[in-house]
Amino acid sequence: MADLFADDPPPPVSGQDEPRADAPLADRLRPRDLTEVIGQEHLTGPEGAIGRMVAAGRLSSMILWGPPGTGKTSIARLLADAVGMRFVAVSAVFSGVADLKKAFSEADRAAQAGQKTLLLVDEIHRFNRAQQDGFLPFVERGTVTLVGATTENPSFELNAALLSRAQVLVLNRLGEDALDKLLDRAEQLEGPLPLTPEARAALVATADGDGRFLLNQAETLYNARIAEPLDPAALGAFLQRRVAVYDKDREGHYNLISALHKSLRGSDPQAALYYLARMLVAGEEPLFVLRRLVRFASEDIGLADPQALVQCLAAKDAYDFLGSPEGELAVVQACLYCATAPKSNAAYKAQKAAWASARETGSIMPPQNILNAPTKLMKDIGYGAGYQYDHEAESGFSGANYWPEGMEPQTYYTPVERGFERKVRERIAYWEHLRAQRHNA
Repeated sequence: MADLFADDPPPPVSGQDEPRADAPLADRLRPRDLTEVIGQEHLTGPEGAIGRMVAAGRLSSMILWGPPGTGKTSIARLLADAVGMRFVAVSAVFSGVADLKKAFSEADRAAQAGQKTLLLVDEIHRFNRAQQDGFLPFVERGTVTLVGATTENPSFELNAALLSRAQVLVLNRLGEDALDKLLDRAEQLEGPLPLTPEARAALVATADGDGRFLLNQAETLYNARIAEPLDPAALGAFLQRRVAVYDKDREGHYNLISALHKSLRGSDPQAALYYLARMLVAGEEPLFVLRRLVRFASEDIGLADPQALVQCLAAKDAYDFLGSPEGELAVVQACLYCATAPKSNAAYKAQKAAWASARETGSIMPPQNILNAPTKLMKDIGYGAGYQYDHEAESGFSGANYWPEGMEPQTYYTPVERGFERKVRERIAYWEHLRAQRHNA
């Protein structure tokens, strides 16, 4: 190792390599400054987490979590430039242990020369748990400032130890205004798109929040050198994608999905079916509608009818299997099921309350009686002591306390008096009655 560190430190690596003239449009339009990043002002603005770090000149390790095409890689590159750090990027898809060792070794050498390194790990969730643990010592001693980029929920895909050393920052799916700005920049560089205003709005809608996809579609149109502007139908035929017809003020897409959602919530199957038909006949992607139905089944129905979520996911599978137009009947069935199901947002409210409580209480340990005790040492120090096995208790219910010491029991989930949740409500009341009896005995 002594010979390694005796070498000259690696030169700084800039995050701002100039794209070639023949580079893809998305690369040529990459922002050159954090102020040029579109759609993530809640992070990059003066009051945002990234904006504050840059203003202070000090970066913390972070995980950038967001959908594809929202600027994760661009932000990481710009961060390095903004605070004068080396920029090194690896991808969990193409890199292995040898690549990581090389990156950390070079970062060590650079650190000895006074040069800090920002390490971008793209698709960081694809590294296994052991590989993720390998980052920890280098992050802890400041060899690198880690910026992980992921499209997957970090809570499920990343080690708790790694998450505790990095701030999770959530990037938004790009909205219509942000996507419009991207197309404006493309047109400033390449000239007007060969589209009618209605077709341009439809192109934005088909991107579904993905800026890179939108620019790739725009580049396809430029490369085709189309003489006359395309209308929505012609655009759909050219791109081999179904493109919805929207009104000129470009609110049709969002107005119709809002109308569908609220009709479902209001238990009006006729109106819901009408708005569903409006969207599908206009050319909306059925999978977009299905995503909204799946969300509706959890947010507005929940356990009032647990089959609603099953129906929506089955409709998605049926549509994947059959395609259009046969598969659209499954979408209709899911829509009608949701519209006629009993409604409850109790699970939605419970999630918000539980998440808020978890943020407030930090890392309080559960009570010892319900801690896992796989080793003799853990048993000797009291882990699992006094645990009551509910199956052996009277009525299959022990009434034990499962809340951390010093934290009062909370009520997050309150079932409604509708549908299946009426039975859930009765069960909870029964258990509360038994719990009170056991504690007063």
